Amino acid sequence: MAQSVAATAWTKHPLRNLLECGQTFVTIAELTTSRGLITDLSGSKILVLARSLAEHPRFHAISITDNPGGHPMLSADTMGTDLMYRGQEVIIHLSCKDWNRNAIMSRCLMLASEGFRNVLALTGDYPAAGYKGQASPVFDTDSVGLLKLLSEIPGGNFFPGAVVSNYKRLESEVMPQYFKLAKKIQTGARFVINQIGYDSRKMDELLQYMASNGLHVPVIANVFILSAPAARHFHAGKIPGVTVTDELLAQAEKRAASPDRGRSFFLEFAAKQCAIARGLGYRGIYLGGHLGLEDYEKLFHVLDSFAPDDWRDFAREFHFFQPGEFYYFEADPATGLCSPEVNREYLRSKAHPPGAPLSYRANRLIHRLAFEEGRAGFRAGRALYQIVERSPNLARALHGAEHALKMLSFDCRDCGDCSLPEIAYLCPESQCAKNQRNGPCGGTHQGRCEVGDKECIWARAYNRLKAYGEEEQMLEGPVVYKDGALQGTSGWANAFLGRDHRGKNSSSS
Repeated sequence: MAQSVAATAWTKHPLRNLLECGQTFVTIAELTTSRGLITDLSGSKILVLARSLAEHPRFHAISITDNPGGHPMLSADTMGTDLMYRGQEVIIHLSCKDWNRNAIMSRCLMLASEGFRNVLALTGDYPAAGYKGQASPVFDTDSVGLLKLLSEIPGGNFFPGAVVSNYKRLESEVMPQYFKLAKKIQTGARFVINQIGYDSRKMDELLQYMASNGLHVPVIANVFILSAPAARHFHAGKIPGVTVTDELLAQAEKRAASPDRGRSFFLEFAAKQCAIARGLGYRGIYLGGHLGLEDYEKLFHVLDSFAPDDWRDFAREFHFFQPGEFYYFEADPATGLCSPEVNREYLRSKAHPPGAPLSYRANRLIHRLAFEEGRAGFRAGRALYQIVERSPNLARALHGAEHALKMLSFDCRDCGDCSLPEIAYLCPESQCAKNQRNGPCGGTHQGRCEVGDKECIWARAYNRLKAYGEEEQMLEGPVVYKDGALQGTSGWANAFLGRDHRGKNSSSS
């Protein structure tokens, strides 16, 4: 038996073919590397498990994380190389928190040269404690910018995936996540994995939303096998973007009092979620958690014991949502899932949105009159700055006045490549811990940033734009990359003279 199982590892189909051409219900295991050498005890234990999974016919791919939680860990491709040479399909996580664009491109070239094709593009968690304290974050781009970069690597032939965080409480969190998902797919994502969550209605909503908006890529359901410590960790908000409700935590604590510390319950709980995902039409499952080979075997045994329609009963009981949680679709009381009808209260709020702040209305007016290309104000500004360019003293004086005004109004960081008009006049350099310019990251909780006690600027931007009926277009337009060469220069001059990202995108279109 061992020989036949091992032989299957060498004949596993490429993940690309399974997801795009086949009907196979795909199983992927997520592994977290160790904080040490691959030859250390912890590293070798994970490698032994990874090799066992590579020889297991049930697993179609192994996904390896990139410094999860912001902690320094062994690079994903160290273990990935070993597995790939054993015939195993590997997904390499690639995040933007620790690398600038040049370093990311260098790493992509290395991955392509070594034969890696499946890459999960992530913005990444904010760095946590590491060598000599907390490292400084980079966030020179984000998951959208990374997807575009992957698509333009010569000869890369990557099969890139993306993540969507749909288990959010507020409308101003959920809808921007859906808008960003659309942008990721438009930019090159070929498959999607959703964030960890425990609500069958939200599982159903994601697929329904994608189908109704023409987002036709394979979606894989994230199934994290809980334990009592993990449930406490999630409930305390220790992992950005992951929520365990009071009700689910209470269940976890109760089950953890059993002789096996709740292991049987948690594996059955996960198997039920896998069955729901398969019944709803997900293309596979993405299994995470601190498991051994025997745990995976038990989970599969329970999953295989279910009847084809059992998932419908599981879906009715699998509702661990936050108080007042927003859903895009109305509920279907008969199934516990979504009806095809869009949330009526949401539609009413779109027809009668709350007003926007006076400062935002004023900034919109100023931008329309002075900075909108084609208007008289823009032509006058361009003519003025063409003259200013010839006088360094005048240029310095105007830049100083501009920066002082923008500091008072927007807490400007003088980046010279301004994204204020694209984020409802909220500065991503000073007000977003990850400097996000292509939509929100997935780390918010109750609309608050994962770093510091402040409201997410993309949630604020959504509410401002909704007052004008423009929220659905908030992420339309080319991918934004900040030009570091413009730091400390006049954003107005760069806008009028076409040197910022808008000017460059306009000239290249």
